[in-house]
Amino acid sequence: MRITNVRHLYQVTFMPHLFPVNCYLVEEGDHLILVDAAMPYSAKAIIKAADKIGKPIKKIIITHAHSDHVGALDDLTEALPCVEVLISEREAKLLSGDTSLEKEEKSPIKGGVPKKIKTRPSSLLKEGDKVGSLEVVYAPGHTPGMIALLDERDQSLIAGDAIQNRGGLAVSGDLRISFPFPALATWDKQVAIETAEKLMELEPSMLAVGHGSLLENPVDLVQQAIERAKRKG
Repeated sequence: MRITNVRHLYQVTFMPHLFPVNCYLVEEGDHLILVDAAMPYSAKAIIKAADKIGKPIKKIIITHAHSDHVGALDDLTEALPCVEVLISEREAKLLSGDTSLEKEEKSPIKGGVPKKIKTRPSSLLKEGDKVGSLEVVYAPGHTPGMIALLDERDQSLIAGDAIQNRGGLAVSGDLRISFPFPALATWDKQVAIETAEKLMELEPSMLAVGHGSLLENPVDLVQQAIERAKRKG
């Protein structure tokens, strides 16, 4: 495990040199918000990281319901019985193991959707909701109901798997041979491109993603990745 701290944000990375999976601890006054729940074995390490920071985890926000983002959720809620769990309504359906499509959706769900997660959300999130300093931004594409989170204190953006920064900076769905997994798990590449454009319109100061390192001043580089994804179609 590797921990990287920039301002209010702690990136907690599992398997950093092989298959990096990130979750995030966000400082909020007297407590922490955990964004995503990493792999099934990750709970003890996440709690240890919070203990090292010296603040309790009071909320868990799930960006999307793929297995590498919700793997430790049941163990975390068992260890932290008072914690709130928040997710978008569309992703809550996936969290329950239901991969059926909504009437307006055409592409099948891809990627690892958990079948045995027992935890159910405390609240459902929608565009514009605020959780502490974090504003919810609807960010579909990788999955139908994925969300991103913009920190109003410094404009840092936790973007889930909307963009990857492992194997080359890329929009979700744009295949990178050196790290193809996010692309292979993407529900709708065209929607993902539109989401990446929307996220860069927010002019984030820093980009935090599910796979790869933190990226300061990401806008110009992500715009190049968007153009690359468009050219490839």
